[in-house]
Amino acid sequence: MNRAVTPSTIAPPAAHYAHGVVTDSPARWLHTSGVVPVRPDGSAPADIAEQAAVVWANLAAILDEAMLGPGDVISVTTYVVAGELRRLGEVMAARDRALGHHRAASTLVTVAALARPEWKMEIALVAAR
Repeated sequence: MNRAVTPSTIAPPAAHYAHGVVTDSPARWLHTSGVVPVRPDGSAPADIAEQAAVVWANLAAILDEAMLGPGDVISVTTYVVAGELRRLGEVMAARDRALGHHRAASTLVTVAALARPEWKMEIALVAAR
């Protein structure tokens, strides 16, 4: 139902994502807010790689509650504080682990800061089945 769109007439994606995803006749949609790196106990890890793992664990819980899975994700928007760009590979590796071989449309936005100074990243996604 969700199919990657990667035209042969343009350059391939720069990493493990799709240029676009087409969804035919979805019965269920999920749009998340920006999901932040806060554990169930209210704490947030200091390390951005650990923050990425927490964000993806939170997203997995949201997907599960919505009766969807990683293969239903069609679009990911990742927000990273500009000072953490040197560790971007770790953030993208967490995305790749969470989605496995599935490719979603993916956008990265750098920001000066997020709502709380301890947060170094957050992710919003769209899923459909």
